Amino acid sequence: MSTIETGMADPAGGQDEAEIFMDPKVQESIGRSLKAHYDDIVNAPVPDKFLVLLAQLEAQENRAAGDSADERH
Repeated sequence: MSTIETGMADPAGGQDEAEIFMDPKVQESIGRSLKAHYDDIVNAPVPDKFLVLLAQLEAQENRAAGDSADERH
């Protein structure tokens, strides 16, 4: 297992965050895993319920835009 080293912030230096140093192989593994999860989410189909809601919102926006255009004339 890899060791994670932390450099604690110097209170007198004004830094609030600690620096974390991680083994590059561990970073690469985590990156591959996160990319795989992201790709799965991006490529997942949009649920029908969301598509219906989006269509309703679009229709509502179109009606509102039509009403605004009618008021200008």
